[in-house]
Amino acid sequence: MFTIEHEFDATVVTLVDEGPAPLQEDLTIAAFAECVTLEQLDPRTDRVQRITLSESQLRDLAAALDLPEGIYRLRPAES
Repeated sequence: MFTIEHEFDATVVTLVDEGPAPLQEDLTIAAFAECVTLEQLDPRTDRVQRITLSESQLRDLAAALDLPEGIYRLRPAES
């Protein structure tokens, strides 16, 4: 299950883990104009952990999801 919310400065997607245990805490993804943040509660420390991805890192991650093992560098599209 997931939710999508459009806030003033970001689109926020929350992923809720469903299914058999063990389940993970909800993952919140906030897409801003300049970066994307991922936040998840760490139940061991009771603190929210945050990862920030640049636009370039996010583009590379999206491309990597469809590629086999290896080392890659994306090139800018030629006009």
